[in-house]
Amino acid sequence: MGPALLAVVGTLAGSLLTGLLQHRVARADRADARAEQLRQRRMAAVTALAVALADHRRAMWELMDAVLTGADAQRVVELRDETHRTRSAVTAPAVSLRLLIPDPAARAAADAAVQATYRMRDAACLDALQDARRVALGAHDDMVRAAGAYLAA
Repeated sequence: MGPALLAVVGTLAGSLLTGLLQHRVARADRADARAEQLRQRRMAAVTALAVALADHRRAMWELMDAVLTGADAQRVVELRDETHRTRSAVTAPAVSLRLLIPDPAARAAADAAVQATYRMRDAACLDALQDARRVALGAHDDMVRAAGAYLAA
């Protein structure tokens, strides 16, 4: 009876150990999946903000170019409406980035890119508009670089 009891206890212990190991592996797999999902959401937020800023920067350029060169009033109104749409489109990805990326450098770079793009409306002449666009492009690149560095870590 001793060897049979020992065999049963050994089998039970082996089953218990196997079950615990499988549980730990499944738990680790779920944690990895959640981490990858969060990383994908962070990348999507950065990408969405980059696209929205590019669209708004283009719209701001067209509007301010039309205003500064004395384009037809109806054209200016149409372009202003477009800038309102593109500015509104910046909001959701900017908020997503702020909520999903805790890195202060990436968040500051995103804020700077948004503000630089918005400042294009303050251009008083075509040269100032070109300078503001250049600054906005640089801030955009800085945002992508900072977010990329955070996501790569």
